[in-house]
Amino acid sequence: MTLKAKTGRKARSNSERGAAGSPAQKLARGLKRLLGCILKLALWFHAVFIVLTCLLIFLYKFVNPAYTLLMPYRSVGYGWKLQKPIPLPLAKVPIYVRNMLVAVEDGKFWVHKGVDLEAFKRAREINARVGKPLYGGSTLTMQVARTLFLVPEKSYIRKYLEVIIALELEAILSKQRILELYFGYAEWGKGIFGIEAAARSYYKASIASLDKDQAARLIALLSSPIKYTPSTLHKSAILRERYSYLTRRFVAPSVAPEGDFVESAPPPAPEPGAEADEGGAAAQEELQALGVSDGEDSAIESSAADGQPDPREAKRDSVPAKADPSASATPSSQLAVPVAPTQPAAP
Repeated sequence: MTLKAKTGRKARSNSERGAAGSPAQKLARGLKRLLGCILKLALWFHAVFIVLTCLLIFLYKFVNPAYTLLMPYRSVGYGWKLQKPIPLPLAKVPIYVRNMLVAVEDGKFWVHKGVDLEAFKRAREINARVGKPLYGGSTLTMQVARTLFLVPEKSYIRKYLEVIIALELEAILSKQRILELYFGYAEWGKGIFGIEAAARSYYKASIASLDKDQAARLIALLSSPIKYTPSTLHKSAILRERYSYLTRRFVAPSVAPEGDFVESAPPPAPEPGAEADEGGAAAQEELQALGVSDGEDSAIESSAADGQPDPREAKRDSVPAKADPSASATPSSQLAVPVAPTQPAAP
């Protein structure tokens, strides 16, 4: 073999070894390919998820869902017998019931765009002090997103998807329709979905026939409807505070003390999957250390807990009231309920 041929073979061999690279280079190329595949899968998932949920939300603009994802989750996963939801037009839900829900679950419902970043911040602060992920900062819109398309298992992935769907809901549906879907499909007990089904199950009457005390019990129950009922909510400290808040504001406002009195905000509700009184006395002590006492709290899930009004906001008029146009059609007998200036009246 000539010297020239040997030199050529050696050069090709060195070139092949260089192409193969060192083990570290091979690993780097493999990781790069893996990350590329993961990125592509994530993009495809987001595209499919957003398209499907947007199509369904657009459909729900005109028709009521036959089922929500939460229903088979409870039926198959827990073996519960489900009652058929009885969704009502929003106009058939008394105005004071709508005001109760917004007041105790999401005081900024009529002004935010589906997500309340301040609620997230407050939830993080309270969770850090309590030492448990009890509160999630979900708005009413996020709760509707979870009810329709997700399951109440605590995770950052679920919260992320909840935010995406909430933004879609706000972009496609009106605030009135979002509230209507909440009242029609929110979980109110084992196998009970919607406020009308809850009223008939617990009180054997339509929601329109309930008195304000009964309505307050139903709304207070929302933070822990699986463990408690309207007749047993007194066993939970948080549910007692929520019910007490609703009673002071909507049921018997005339008994409020005279003089300089600043109404406290309702206590938060735990994230789905957490008990309403989880954390016990230690959690209450931490909340008080944050300056939150006697039910004052602002984080709200299902749920801080999911979108609560900030007690500091109850003491200032920074957010002007924004009445919904449809509220003008409500009978004047129902408009007698006082509404705080920081929480706009429901339709």
